[in-house]
Amino acid sequence: MALQKFSKWTRAGVRGSALLNVMIDSAGKAGRNLVRHFHEIESLQVSKKGPADFVTEADRRAEKILFETLSKARPNYGFLMEESGSISGHDISNRWIIDPLDGTLNFLHGLPHFAVSIAHERDGELFTGVIYEPVSDQMFWAERGKGAFLNGRRIRVSTRQDFSESLFSTGIPFKGRENHKPFIRQLEKMMAVSAGVRRFGAASLDLAYLATGRYDGFWEQGLSAWDIAAGILIVREAGGIVTDFANRSRHILEFGEVIASNGVLHNELQKLLSQN
Repeated sequence: MALQKFSKWTRAGVRGSALLNVMIDSAGKAGRNLVRHFHEIESLQVSKKGPADFVTEADRRAEKILFETLSKARPNYGFLMEESGSISGHDISNRWIIDPLDGTLNFLHGLPHFAVSIAHERDGELFTGVIYEPVSDQMFWAERGKGAFLNGRRIRVSTRQDFSESLFSTGIPFKGRENHKPFIRQLEKMMAVSAGVRRFGAASLDLAYLATGRYDGFWEQGLSAWDIAAGILIVREAGGIVTDFANRSRHILEFGEVIASNGVLHNELQKLLSQN
């Protein structure tokens, strides 16, 4: 299934590095595991981690698959993972940043919108990113300086210049999260100027969709590094811009807030969202 597609991409002339191929292989294996569990949601073991935040047997198994396959390929790299946290490696320059199941709540409710996200970070810089949407079998990936791709096809952000024609995505703070009122003010501003705002519940896919031109911009606060690491690189390699709310392009993973766009709309979008 997915592994056959990976080899077709190579034969089609879209050649990635050995590291990228390992990441794609790992994401495919974890994604197939998630799909099997997705069709058996009622039998899943589910434990509550916090307000509206859950961890499932499928989540843990997907992370185990990713840890084992990536460790086998690069045994000295460190890890930053949603479920297991930070694991130091002998190679202090390189680490994997992993979300085995972005969109857990969607998954638990039977909504087929979730993804596996893997990023490779070297000396604090993002070098490779893979986001796999297993239900639709969409593999988004990018390597620094080499462009962004979807299933072996080059992708680019949109070229829309008018807010009134542009579609945006976001994440809505829920129970247990702060900034409800500031978000409502942001949403009111965007409602007044845009063609629409969508909330689908998986930040990695919001960024991947932005990279393909399906969205023209995205914003969210209160994120973790594993939610956005791969997506940041994919958007940038597709020609987009990613900053925090203060318009800084570095150390975004530490701040946990993102404004991403097709580039044309970025300055106006950043000013609009950062105003009190």
